[in-house]
Amino acid sequence: MSILTSNTLKLSNKVALIQGGSRGIGAAIAKRLAAEGAAVVITYISSAEQAADVVLSIESAGGRALAIKADSADAVAVRAAVSRAVEHFGRIDILVNNAGVLAVAPIEEFSLEDFDRTLAVNVRSVFVASQEAARHMSDGGRIITIGSTNAERMPFAGGSVYAMSKSAIVGLTRGMARDLGPRGITVNNVQPGPVDTDMNPQNSEFAESLMGLMAVGRYGRAEEIAAFVAYLAGPEAGYVTGASLTIDGGFAA
Repeated sequence: MSILTSNTLKLSNKVALIQGGSRGIGAAIAKRLAAEGAAVVITYISSAEQAADVVLSIESAGGRALAIKADSADAVAVRAAVSRAVEHFGRIDILVNNAGVLAVAPIEEFSLEDFDRTLAVNVRSVFVASQEAARHMSDGGRIITIGSTNAERMPFAGGSVYAMSKSAIVGLTRGMARDLGPRGITVNNVQPGPVDTDMNPQNSEFAESLMGLMAVGRYGRAEEIAAFVAYLAGPEAGYVTGASLTIDGGFAA
């Protein structure tokens, strides 16, 4: 059945932009929002083939999708991606800030270049995309950022800058929720724990060191994060805003 034939789809006639939507959690979010009826735009930086696969998957199921090459560290490119999404589909209703980078090193050795790129992608791009999207959104829009449970707990050495960048999202989310609340635009921060992706596979040596920290004793699935995001993007979540919501299998419990 075409994903666009049901009258019960929660995101029918909505347009969603996912920063960093070509693989892993971002790709799962793109496919889930499309399955709920949204037209979807994804950005990518290097994985053009994977981005094309996401678009093909959505279109093959009867949905609408577009992939845009845009480096989230480049503010001009981020703004242009938002504008192109609006031009292509006529509007933007949902923004998901999923793009992120992780650099791990002892604080004594952490390079300023890695520090600056971490902030550019994990923090500045969230601000830039949210600001630009908010300028185009109608009342009742949704802004959702994929943060990290590491904002709450950093159990291994070398992750201080990453944890700082994800903690910054907590404050930005609260502030934007106040700014945009009068327009009915909700702003939320989803904080996943370890999730099985090609960048962080559950069968790696690193994963083994984290597995015992989860109350449920396993890695999460990208589809579980996507389902959470779909709820926040939908009409039933209009009273949820300014929140940092952890979905981490008890990692931070």
